[in-house]
Amino acid sequence: MASYALLVLPAANRVYAQASPRLTMAELEVFDRSLLGGRIGGIGRTTIAGVPYVTFSAQRLSEREVRLLANLSSIYALFEREGELLRPLPLRRLDRFDDDLVSIQRYQGKTNEHFTKLLVNLTLCASAFAGELLERRFRLLDPLCGRGTTLNQALLYGFDAAGMEIDGRDVDAYGHFIQTWLKDKRLKHQASAGPVRRDHRTVGRRLRVTLAASKQAWRSGDTQELEVVNADTTRALEFFRRRWFDVLVADLPYGVQHGSAAGRGLQRGPVELLEAALPVWAELLRPGGAVGVSWNTHVAGRDKLAAIFSSAGLRVLDGPPWDRFRHRVDQAIERDLLLATRA
Repeated sequence: MASYALLVLPAANRVYAQASPRLTMAELEVFDRSLLGGRIGGIGRTTIAGVPYVTFSAQRLSEREVRLLANLSSIYALFEREGELLRPLPLRRLDRFDDDLVSIQRYQGKTNEHFTKLLVNLTLCASAFAGELLERRFRLLDPLCGRGTTLNQALLYGFDAAGMEIDGRDVDAYGHFIQTWLKDKRLKHQASAGPVRRDHRTVGRRLRVTLAASKQAWRSGDTQELEVVNADTTRALEFFRRRWFDVLVADLPYGVQHGSAAGRGLQRGPVELLEAALPVWAELLRPGGAVGVSWNTHVAGRDKLAAIFSSAGLRVLDGPPWDRFRHRVDQAIERDLLLATRA
């Protein structure tokens, strides 16, 4: 039996940094259950030479298992413990691009990118396709994509990404950002934007981008697809195919200024929005797909949201470790996560 020590990535947000070790332990439990076959034990917090680590034990990890753990949302370094010594293990992440794709944007109300990665990871692990994490090009939909933090995380992982956003200003801001970023990185891409028209009337706007990680990838057809629609999320079936997406990830409006009707043009509270939109979202998921949402528990309790998910025909994942991600954001927001799957 080998012993391991995980150094948690420093977070600029002080409140999230305080919660990170606990969230990392819960995320590690999910990875173990979904990806490693229950091989990890003894997960805990240990101080080594005055530095806090998340520690665990396992039969010696294979190269593939280390590659999987390399994608934990808050992992900074991973060591195998040999007596009093720490032997660093190389972390080969899924990342196909520079990580400033998710970190460079700064604006009021932006969700912490470490948390966004956590939510994406958990949703991938909840799906029936979790075992293909290192090989599969997942299709991810964020039906409340804002300025695209979740979309960028999906692109970073090498996935295809799609989003919907009702606020045209956010869509414009994201379109400007992603195209500028691609040009600055000198990455091969093609982009188009314009209205979506049906029956001689405009029903929304759409941004489409095809991109590749290198010129060689572009020449070989190894490209990724990004699509963002400016329209009400309850109309998603007008723009996307049924049973098309592997995972759906959404950060629900928190019911505070930067996430409510005043901030994003929404005329519904988060609960009303979910009641209206979730049956539509469920139709977009392929069988075996998973939904992951975050929300403010001051607005609605976990049982309320679970009931909405069940009414939409989704199976809620509850109990440990899926219910161990509640954490404080600020005085007005206590954030939690809920994961569910489609049969």
